[in-house]
Amino acid sequence: MSAEANADRSPTYVEEVELRGHIIDSLLLPKILDCITAAGGSFLIKQITVGQHRSDPSFALIEVGAPSAEQLQDIVATIGDHGAVPTHSQDAVRQAADMDGAFPQGFYSTTNQRTEVRVGGRWIAVADQEMDCGIMIDDKQGTARCIPMIDVVAGMPIVIGHAGVRVLPEERQAQGRVFEFMSSDVSTEKPKGAAMRQIAREIIHARRAGGKICVVGGPAIVHTGSGEHFCRLIRAGYLDLLLAGNALATHDIEQAMFGTSLGVHLEQGQLAKAGHEHHLRAINQIRRAGGIRRAVEEGILTSGIMYECVRHHVDYLLAGSIRDDGPLPEVVTDVLEAQRIMRTKLRDITFCLMIATTLHSIAVGNLLPSWVRVVCVDINPSTAIKLNDRGSFQTVGLVTDVQPFLRVLVQEIEALESDTPASS
Repeated sequence: MSAEANADRSPTYVEEVELRGHIIDSLLLPKILDCITAAGGSFLIKQITVGQHRSDPSFALIEVGAPSAEQLQDIVATIGDHGAVPTHSQDAVRQAADMDGAFPQGFYSTTNQRTEVRVGGRWIAVADQEMDCGIMIDDKQGTARCIPMIDVVAGMPIVIGHAGVRVLPEERQAQGRVFEFMSSDVSTEKPKGAAMRQIAREIIHARRAGGKICVVGGPAIVHTGSGEHFCRLIRAGYLDLLLAGNALATHDIEQAMFGTSLGVHLEQGQLAKAGHEHHLRAINQIRRAGGIRRAVEEGILTSGIMYECVRHHVDYLLAGSIRDDGPLPEVVTDVLEAQRIMRTKLRDITFCLMIATTLHSIAVGNLLPSWVRVVCVDINPSTAIKLNDRGSFQTVGLVTDVQPFLRVLVQEIEALESDTPASS
């Protein structure tokens, strides 16, 4: 690697930045140097110290140059999102929001990675980390937090620009376990048995460590006949939060009441007589009962995923869409309200398993900080690819059908818990 790029240029404007952590094995250093040169700037590595052991951090002092102040500012802002911090730090610049529901011009747009802001000469952690938000600083409390655009109130002190903001990227070696094994690449060629075993270990580890597990589920869990496998996870205590839409709950309840999903008998694979009406009749019964919980309490709903969630006190949120039938009484039809509730419920989640739902997976991925483990399982590889492309880089993808995945996952968890080999 050349210590200096674009040596034929004579940049007028320069800024020193420093980079700390596992910058070599996490490939942060080459990524930052590439960002500089791709943006038309130059760099000079003035000092570098490489950690001698896997646990040792490294350090680099880099002089960044650009032909104009504006170009330099853009480059420093870009590499700042990868953890490069100017050595001449200043406090974060605040500007009062001039209206409700909008940030001031030039606001700092957050990533999903750990972020700190400099206030009164000291760095403080930004709470409620989330991508595509702003940062609001509370001087009285000495705190800072991410705030969505829709929650901005006129007068709020919002951080503008990149000065006084630093990002602390997740390091590759910290990913560990399934994430080290699978990487973030999406491929149909991965050894699925080994991957499922690793995911089972990750789920067991999350529970034993006192973490909380979230599943983002699509209706294919029911359509493929996987409902009972999912119920076994709930009964075994491996689910703290279920995020889904009207469809999963509706077809789960339809299956419990009529033995069909989308009007098809799951056992025989045959369309039931007047089966196309079953999902609507199921919704109607739940609405007449006053909701899912009331239907369970009154003995109207006696099996299925939603039944097990109620019986085992698993929290859930059903977020609506424009195409919903009914919908079920618990479905939150205001998307902004659903988003607010999801933010609250996801605060203490440490592991998230996304199964066969593109839109809900992307929506939840947008709300999760980078340190939450995310596994996306879908027959369509584009779901995991879209999650990575939209910034949820911590997502690992497994391309497979839902039914064999859940069946084997439950077997692996039960085998690992009992210290006996899983059945083939």
